[in-house]
Amino acid sequence: MPTVDVFNMQGDRVGELELNPLIFDAEVKEHLLFDVVQMLQANRRRGTASTKGRAEVSGGGRKPWRQKGTGRARHGSIRSPIWRGGGVTFGPKPRSYRYLLPKKMRRAALYSALSSKFKEDKLLVLDGLELPEPKTKEVVRLMDNLKVQGKVLLVTAEPDANVYKSSRNIPGVTSALARQINVLDILQHDRLILTKDAVAAVEEVFAS
Repeated sequence: MPTVDVFNMQGDRVGELELNPLIFDAEVKEHLLFDVVQMLQANRRRGTASTKGRAEVSGGGRKPWRQKGTGRARHGSIRSPIWRGGGVTFGPKPRSYRYLLPKKMRRAALYSALSSKFKEDKLLVLDGLELPEPKTKEVVRLMDNLKVQGKVLLVTAEPDANVYKSSRNIPGVTSALARQINVLDILQHDRLILTKDAVAAVEEVFAS
């Protein structure tokens, strides 16, 4: 059974916690991580790029010159794609890039991401995270106490406005809910910090 040290907000070790091996000690499957990251990035694309075809640009209603006898190439419209200011051939149109991989693949990739953080000793567990009021310096002090640097994903079990407001102005620090974490967010951050309640919530939601 994998175990991890538990720290308080002062950075002191106060115990240890047993983790679910299915989630935190699984085989790291890099090909699944790649596939799921691609899916998540595609799903975040807005798909709003748009160009006009020759039927949509203005002008070009009449033939620019007669068909024969001018010595020039024949043309039917000045809004042909080969003209400056003409339409775009096969240009992008608004579309959705969204697609979904099978649930088992997505779940296995999440196990791989969480397990990679545990095996690389980049997973920290707090016995609790309570902020009486929104203050950025409190989260900065927490990071200093835990000797954590770089990009950090701070995970809580329930929505906490004080944690969110206190961390949103710190470069590289992101707060998230346990039931909403995903592979992309985990891999984009150097360290993963969860409260004990968040660990329980992750095991409850994703162990099935």
